[in-house]
Amino acid sequence: MIVRIANAAGFLGDNLDAPRRLVESAQVDYLTLEYLAELTMSILANLREKDPEAGYARDFLTVLRSLVPALEAQEQLRMVTNGGGVNPLSCAAAAGAILKEAGVGDVAVGVVTGDDIRPRLAELRAAGCKFENLDTHEPLSSLAAPIVSANAYLGAQPIAEALAGGARIVVTGRVADASLTVGPAVHTFGWKWDDYQRLAGASVAGHLIECGAQVTGGFYTHWDEVDLAAVGYPIAEIDEQGHCVITKPAGSGGRVSRETVCEQLVYEIGDGAHYLTPDVDVDFTQVTAEEIGPDRVAVRGARGGPRPETLKVSLAYRAGFTASMQVLCYGKGAVDKARRCAEIVRRRLEDAGCKLARFHAECLGAGEAVPGLNARPDAEEVVLRLSAADPRREAVERFTRELAPLATAGPAGLAGYAAGRAPVREVFAYWPTLVPRDAVSTKVDVRKAREW
Repeated sequence: MIVRIANAAGFLGDNLDAPRRLVESAQVDYLTLEYLAELTMSILANLREKDPEAGYARDFLTVLRSLVPALEAQEQLRMVTNGGGVNPLSCAAAAGAILKEAGVGDVAVGVVTGDDIRPRLAELRAAGCKFENLDTHEPLSSLAAPIVSANAYLGAQPIAEALAGGARIVVTGRVADASLTVGPAVHTFGWKWDDYQRLAGASVAGHLIECGAQVTGGFYTHWDEVDLAAVGYPIAEIDEQGHCVITKPAGSGGRVSRETVCEQLVYEIGDGAHYLTPDVDVDFTQVTAEEIGPDRVAVRGARGGPRPETLKVSLAYRAGFTASMQVLCYGKGAVDKARRCAEIVRRRLEDAGCKLARFHAECLGAGEAVPGLNARPDAEEVVLRLSAADPRREAVERFTRELAPLATAGPAGLAGYAAGRAPVREVFAYWPTLVPRDAVSTKVDVRKAREW
């Protein structure tokens, strides 16, 4: 027996047509959609501050509309997504409205909540949680800036619970990426939560498909050898032992090979001997990948140990403002021209008494952007990119006013300055930390779509 679990979204902004194309060209049991990154969480939290009903991945709603025919035609198809962002209940309500309008209001939608611990930070700190920064080891008490979001990475258990409760669509907030796959596997095979080897195998499968097309040819060393315009998104065929085969829909573009699988396998794993997830401590060091057919790679050898007693927390705080602007410099002496323009902007800011916390200039095309590339001081076409950051919005706004004057008060041979002033964006900084597992409680709610 195998369960076929696909993923057709690797981040918020991925191809909106990929989920529909995948389920139309290949039959799968579960379709996962992974939308959340650390930056995404803080962006969604900012949206929720402006509108209490916002804060989820609206892309999911677009995808859901396109998948209604598949949900009607394929009775076995279920969906699991972390598209709930920082507001999974509102996401479920919006999804329920879409399904009801489409005439499938009886589809059961499950929602997982409990990851958002920002409202409980004071309570948890009073109970002894220091929320030390994993990079700097500073306690959260040293941070004076306002906190935007704080979400614990939940595991697969509440997903499996929602599926056991009859949900065909499961919407979560911040859940570990691989857990979107582990939950359906546990539900299908009835594994126990201390069945570490199987959980480890399913976690490897989830890790391989979590970034979507990265395992099927995207971000691939030999990208020029594959058709990425019609790239197929990945499918993990998982057996009862937790072993898997990675593949993609027949006839789709891209490639599944030992190389594409291994490149994704080592992506963002840090210490391969201890890849800690909320479900299991995974050891990647004995994992093997073997090509067993065209676009079919068998993956085995994952080993697992007890899950950690803490959960990772993605915490973001307000850290000032930033803006970036650019101008094309062309003709003889283009590099010198670009550097002179940067110096003009810098001096004008200083003369106006505007000292920025950070000011950065780079000549794109002259070998400055990527360390190790050969410098090209004789380039006759470069893009000058200027960036600034400062705690004061007004200082960054002043910076954005200094590019346009170069059109008539700068060197000859400039272009691309007519788009208007660059927008000033708020900066959210990342504070990685941990929270005791037993301090986080989850809730699972399953209802028919028309009841949300």
